[in-house]
Amino acid sequence: MTTTKLSNYFYLIFILIPGFAFAQNASVNVSGNIKDKASQEAMPFVNVVLKSPKDSVFITGTVSIENGLFSLKEIEPGDYILQVSFVGYKDHTTTLFVGSNSQYLNLGTIFMEESAESLGEVTVTGQREAVNEAMDKKTYSVDQNVSQSGGSVLQSMNNLPGVTTQDGQVQLRGNSQVMILIDGKQTAITGFGNQNGLDNIPASAVDRIEIINNPSAKYDANGNAGIINIILKKEDQQGFNGKVGLSTGLGALWVRKENLPNIRPQYTATPKINPSILLNHRKNKVNLFLQADNLYTQTLNKNEFITRSYDNGTVINQQMKRNRNTNFFTSKLGFDWYMNDHNTLTVSGFFSQEVIMDRGDQPFYDGVSGDRLRLWQFLEDEVLTAAMSTISYEHKFAQPGHKLNIGFNYTFDREDEKYFFDNTMPSYTTSEDFALIADQKVADFNLDYTKPIKHGLLETGLKFRRRTIPTNMQFNPSATNSVLDTGADGMAEYRETIPAIYGNYTYEVKKMEVEIGLRFEYVDVQYVVDPNHNTYSSDGYDYFQPFPNARLTFKLDNKNDLSVFYNRRVDRPDEGDIRIFPKYDDAEIIKVGNPAIQPQFTNTFEVGYRNNWDAGYFYGAAYHKISDGTITRVGTTVGNSTLIYNTSQNAGKSYNTGLEVVISQELSDRVSFNLNMNGYRNQIDAFTVTNKYPTENTFTAEKQEVFSGNIKLNTNVTFAKNTDAQFTAIYLAPDIIPQGTIEGRFSLDIGVKRAIQNGKGEVFFNATDLLNTMVIKKEITGNNFTYTSVDYYETQVLRIGYSYKF
Repeated sequence: MTTTKLSNYFYLIFILIPGFAFAQNASVNVSGNIKDKASQEAMPFVNVVLKSPKDSVFITGTVSIENGLFSLKEIEPGDYILQVSFVGYKDHTTTLFVGSNSQYLNLGTIFMEESAESLGEVTVTGQREAVNEAMDKKTYSVDQNVSQSGGSVLQSMNNLPGVTTQDGQVQLRGNSQVMILIDGKQTAITGFGNQNGLDNIPASAVDRIEIINNPSAKYDANGNAGIINIILKKEDQQGFNGKVGLSTGLGALWVRKENLPNIRPQYTATPKINPSILLNHRKNKVNLFLQADNLYTQTLNKNEFITRSYDNGTVINQQMKRNRNTNFFTSKLGFDWYMNDHNTLTVSGFFSQEVIMDRGDQPFYDGVSGDRLRLWQFLEDEVLTAAMSTISYEHKFAQPGHKLNIGFNYTFDREDEKYFFDNTMPSYTTSEDFALIADQKVADFNLDYTKPIKHGLLETGLKFRRRTIPTNMQFNPSATNSVLDTGADGMAEYRETIPAIYGNYTYEVKKMEVEIGLRFEYVDVQYVVDPNHNTYSSDGYDYFQPFPNARLTFKLDNKNDLSVFYNRRVDRPDEGDIRIFPKYDDAEIIKVGNPAIQPQFTNTFEVGYRNNWDAGYFYGAAYHKISDGTITRVGTTVGNSTLIYNTSQNAGKSYNTGLEVVISQELSDRVSFNLNMNGYRNQIDAFTVTNKYPTENTFTAEKQEVFSGNIKLNTNVTFAKNTDAQFTAIYLAPDIIPQGTIEGRFSLDIGVKRAIQNGKGEVFFNATDLLNTMVIKKEITGNNFTYTSVDYYETQVLRIGYSYKF
């Protein structure tokens, strides 16, 4: 990139400063119980009043009910005077501090005296669920993401703080070990172990996205980078209402790099279409809901130009071009039954089907003579079908916020993949294929109990999971010159059992918050391998481990908070990391799992600081992660072959140390901006591993270390006549990947939306990667080769859309 171009990019960045908002819950339910001190009997009809501490001005009030309980709703965090009075009894007056760590504050029992000395001052604290203030969870509204509307969830995440995307996966602070939830649950759509599928889930189905960098013990211990929770759209308004939408677009508007000779054309002017519907009908105690979205896309999914140079002087130039057709349908149907004020039953079903058709060309040329060595052309036909049924019951006790939740989820999904290829060599051509069927069955049971207490919140519960994945891989080789390893197919079954129990306690007073939690988790994974497999045998792992978390927040004043975090988490190798069958998606880079791989354990330390001002805030965090048994993939060659085998391995210790900064500011009623910067140092210590496939070989890597990061700048501008615009500029610095590095990238996105039809309708237009600058460049070093690549895959897309609420 020239200096002039780079200067222009940064000029654009600082002009188009972007913005996105952290949603927050700004009100608290304050409750308590009133009794006669002498008789211990409940006192109904007692007056409870909340006043301002400065001038004693009345703010709100209520009276206790028959059992002595009272509740003051939608109280803003802050300082108050609480006054309780009843004829014949002495007034009970205390100062009251309403905190910001929970949406419920339980004052406990207040005893009224007929005759007694006046009470001393009592400071009572409460908590509400924190978003900004606790600094451990940020909520992002997808509807506000104008520059990415009409695309996938993965594309929509590009604007989130600390989030980057790479090779179809999302990273938090440069780390891809992220646990993805849908409506608070792990699903087959996004993966029970490693994440998947985010690049095809339509953003139109999503209401909001939560980022949790430091999860508490309440959450599953998997995913050291943190948790991203995708909340699907759902309404519960009275009567019949809903929303319909339609968006369409075009990508790959021109050819960025011409194909190597004599292969099929690249996709250009690729169409996208996304219809969606959200329906809701609530009458009395029953709420029915339906959400359905369909995302059809044609995509130049990969267009990678590669040079492989071997120590013996061999040089191979190749291209991997993949034209992809995808149709992804998602739907959610269910009902809420509000049995009474204390009991709710929800039954829902979730169904999705993703149909992927890849047509690929992979030519190989001698880098010295220019002769074509090989042409690999394939058709990959894959259908991913998933269905999940959920039953959840919630019991609310008389005290607000005191509740019991019981849930059961059952998931079935099938991966049905067929792969047909023609392998053309200088002297012959063969046609071969293979087929894979993998059925995943997952049963989850959870019980969660929450109780607000006088100075905080107590959470405890248990979870049990049983998961099985039988797989059947069948190779159909040609009679001669087959490239398939016919002794490496067959049957295998992944079996996972996880019981867990947790407790989490949050304590808050006016100047300090403390949160401590502990989760105990037992994991038993068995991987049963076909006894006829030519390399691998049955294996697995088990452990019983504690996973603690802690947070200490000092409230320096009303505008400044300082927090310290610690947690311990695990990354369990998923079935895909273990799967023993060689995968021939790339003709000369064979991907295979490893049933002997072990879990990766990570300790995280973080310090965060937040300063609020009238029209914005500053947020900064310094973090350090230490991982043992780092899960990665290692590429090696065997003998004189130029084939590269990409195998799952534990690489030893790795470190992720960084600094994240967010600055948000409203410049006026019409303009706001947000600047997000994340810089980090990634290090993987030197390691040596032994690969078993295809034959036993040893690989040794030197220590890898890099300083990297990213900058995201957004601007939200409101124009006249209900028109809003958003500008997003993103710069990703060079970073390390397994055995190599990836160069820096830059993109600029824009979007405009306008409300019409008295606010019920909305139209939008957006363009992603407006300057067509997002290109992936990699350098990889193996045991006797180097590998450089440039991927000109589709990044620039223009979209328009319309939606209507009724």
